[in-house]
Order: sequence, then structure tokens, then C-alpha cells
Amino acid sequence: MLAFTVMSTDELLAQVLRLPRTERARLAQEVLTSLEDVDGEEVVVAWASELERRSREVADGTVETIDWESARAEVSEELEERRARRTSP
Repeated sequence: MLAFTVMSTDELLAQVLRLPRTERARLAQEVLTSLEDVDGEEVVVAWASELERRSREVADGTVETIDWESARAEVSEELEERRARRTSP
């Protein structure tokens, strides 16, 4: 007879974060792919609308773009702050 242990989301996340980078990436891709099928056409239409809106904002000068290195640095900093908050007592 098989026995299953029920893990909380936090416990599962802790286990996943211990995996090698390539395995975490594969797992993330599978989870994201599973979310894409939920609303199908509705999601495609919503993303197309969002992309059009953002393109207009850039073309109109409503928003200011930044270079990739700056964007990457900001994202990395934010991730580090989140990790620090998650691991601090």
C-alpha cells in the first residue's frame, strides 16, 4: 500500500528550490505551461490588448524605456530583496 505525505506550498517550494537550476527551470516551465491552457483564446486576446497598449505608451512617450542591463539589474536586486525577506526570521 502506498502512503502519501501532504506538503504545504511552502514546504514544496523549499524542496523545489533545492533542485539544480536546470531542474527548477524545467519545473517552472511545466507549471507555467499548465496555466496557459486555462482560458485559451481569452488570454491571447488579453495579452494582445496589453501589448498594443504598452506599444502605444512607448510610441507616445508616455513611458520611458530603460536598457536591458539596467532592467536586469533592477530585477536581480528585487529578487535578492525578496529572498532575503523570505529567509530572515
